[in-house]
Amino acid sequence: MSWNEMWANVALCQRSTPDELFVRGAEQHKAKAVCGACPVRAECLAEALDNEIEWGVWGGLTERERRALLRKRPNVTSWRQLLETAKHEHEQSLEIETA
Repeated sequence: MSWNEMWANVALCQRSTPDELFVRGAEQHKAKAVCGACPVRAECLAEALDNEIEWGVWGGLTERERRALLRKRPNVTSWRQLLETAKHEHEQSLEIETA
């Protein structure tokens, strides 16, 4: 599965209301659970990190978790490129394991 340019169209959160994803506290655990099996989790996370989106759960991370990641990796200029490469490498390793 390659990088999905139209990721928002197939995101599992499309079945949810925005109020379920833009929550605080313990409710964020429920929102993050939606992301767990989402096929476009990496694309969503890249979008949030590259655009420094401050609110809601994106790609399985809360705003606090995304801020921490941005602080930890300040030299990343394109989260999309980084996550796209990582996703591709992961998929290749799965193909090798199953061959």
